[in-house]
Amino acid sequence: MDEPKFEVTEERKKILINKIAQKVIDYRLSPVAIVFLESSKPISFLGNQFLIFMQPFYRALFAYREYEEITAMLEDRNNIEALICEIERLEEERHESKRAKKNSRH
Repeated sequence: MDEPKFEVTEERKKILINKIAQKVIDYRLSPVAIVFLESSKPISFLGNQFLIFMQPFYRALFAYREYEEITAMLEDRNNIEALICEIERLEEERHESKRAKKNSRH
């Protein structure tokens, strides 16, 4: 029996990319995640297969449907690049917020 393939709309991709990026920022894993994602772009299909292999661990962070959507979405290199850009954007926002707090104290 074949497992169902999940189609991910563009709007849903944006939501998922933001959610993943926010978790990366929350756990302060931006540098590691960016290096990992950049190095996995040439072999995005194999990276997708690795996600399937690591399913028990990722399921602790994401619901079943989200996890399936993420694995389907990350087969496309463009989505990996979008995720990297979102991580960088959120990381920059975090740094700007820290700078603003620091400057307001002085």
